[in-house]
Amino acid sequence: MTGTGTYALLAVPFIVVAVLAAVAAGIIASRRAGSRGRAVSGRRIAMVSGIVAGVALLVMTVVFNNVIVTLGIVAYDPARISGVRIGAFPIEDLAYAIAAAFLLPALWVLFDRTGGRDRVPVTGAVPDTQPHPEPEDPR
Repeated sequence: MTGTGTYALLAVPFIVVAVLAAVAAGIIASRRAGSRGRAVSGRRIAMVSGIVAGVALLVMTVVFNNVIVTLGIVAYDPARISGVRIGAFPIEDLAYAIAAAFLLPALWVLFDRTGGRDRVPVTGAVPDTQPHPEPEDPR
């Protein structure tokens, strides 16, 4: 029997804020990359890293949510869930992990005050930060 989906409705504001922050971060990152002519491979590495981290977060959420619901540490009112479950927990409980997977990388970009200027280039080259002596005057 399905319930009202109250828990799913509670997650909507979190998802909306996370998606809006991710869109804003994407726009800002694109502008920063365009102004420096940054390589596409750097964006690709960041995207793949974010996807891998998001999938890992979702897998861990599924495992641990099943454990805590099965052990009785957390319980859901059947009248307030959508009725769709992944193992022992309602599917709407994944909304918070999905929001985190969007929001955390977005906040990283939005709060980066350096604009990415202090990062090592994607090529693996180490920036030269050592002071160089002035050349001697040949006179």
